[in-house]
Amino acid sequence: MTNSLAKTDLKEHRQQFPGLINKTYFNFGGQGTMSSAALQAIIDTHQYIQEQGPFSGRINSWLTNQVNLLRQAIALELETTPETITITENVTAGCNIPLWGIDWHQGDRIVMTDCEHPGIIATVDEIKRRFGVEVSICPILDTLNHGDPVEVIRSHLTEDTRMVVLSHLLWNTGQVLPLKAIAQACHSYPAKGMIRVMVDAAQSVGSLDLNLPELEIDYYAFTGHKWLCGPAGVGGLYISPSAFKELNPTFIGWRGVEMDRQGKPIAWKPDGTKFEVATAAYPEYEGLRAAIAINQAWGNKSDRYQQIRELSADLWSRLQQIDKISCLKATAPEAGLVSFQVAGVNHKQLVDTLEKQGFLLRTIADPDCIRACVHYLTLPEEIDSLLQAIEQQI
Repeated sequence: MTNSLAKTDLKEHRQQFPGLINKTYFNFGGQGTMSSAALQAIIDTHQYIQEQGPFSGRINSWLTNQVNLLRQAIALELETTPETITITENVTAGCNIPLWGIDWHQGDRIVMTDCEHPGIIATVDEIKRRFGVEVSICPILDTLNHGDPVEVIRSHLTEDTRMVVLSHLLWNTGQVLPLKAIAQACHSYPAKGMIRVMVDAAQSVGSLDLNLPELEIDYYAFTGHKWLCGPAGVGGLYISPSAFKELNPTFIGWRGVEMDRQGKPIAWKPDGTKFEVATAAYPEYEGLRAAIAINQAWGNKSDRYQQIRELSADLWSRLQQIDKISCLKATAPEAGLVSFQVAGVNHKQLVDTLEKQGFLLRTIADPDCIRACVHYLTLPEEIDSLLQAIEQQI
């Protein structure tokens, strides 16, 4: 399988990724493999900071510029403006900003799907306990192969609903939700106030072809260490201009405030930096910027998404042909997550056995299944080898 628009041969491109050597990697949805350039950018940044003096006017000015360059690179990848981007540590940190930034009152309502990650579930549960907020769980899992997720979510809205919490690409089943239609249904619903849509984008940034303003969502929290193949510890949050003013910071620091000449805080920053706190792992910022550039050197996000869809469809269709295996999705996946079940086999034992043979996948608890993550970096022959290894074990 080739991509006519790719700027670099894929096998040659893969030589930049040490994590792809001597193993067959299908865990990009857990953590991507970093390129040598991203690793080197982190090392070089540490070295430069120490050479210049870790705290000085020169290095502080340089770091400010580099942080802005990362914000611009993220915005370009997501087709938004730098002002809408808050740099965070990870998806959960990004989700916590709007979840705790809303002025909750007793009787307010959160609608959340039944396919959310434990970190988000725990946060919503604590908001419920602390503020007396009601939580309605929406059965999105049932819409994987049948039904309309937009109508299911709309049926759970009430006049007291203030936020809908959902994922764009469901981490357990691989379903891609129709975000724009969902956002329009929420925003047009006759509630007491605007129903905001908060998206866990852990699996979508770096895998889907995204234009965030077109989706009309309010908050979109993502990470750089999964499909973008950047370092752990750097992520981001998109906040739409219409949702920005009503959101207040919970954790506060010097990066988020304007200061007078005496260094006293006088106002919030007027853009996404309002929700950034203080000193961060800046070398990792440079690692993510390098990772984004490496991906773009192979092909743009549309090229990469097309490659992911073609490869995942190939894996899905061939899994379906193996006795005892059934994929959760009844149709070809719209992204790189391929979840499947093997009849009469302990999924964890199978995954552990495959890992010993150099095939890295993972299990999902609910629904009980195995998940393979297909990246644009995945080779067709790796899919061949994985299928052969599975057949030998079952």
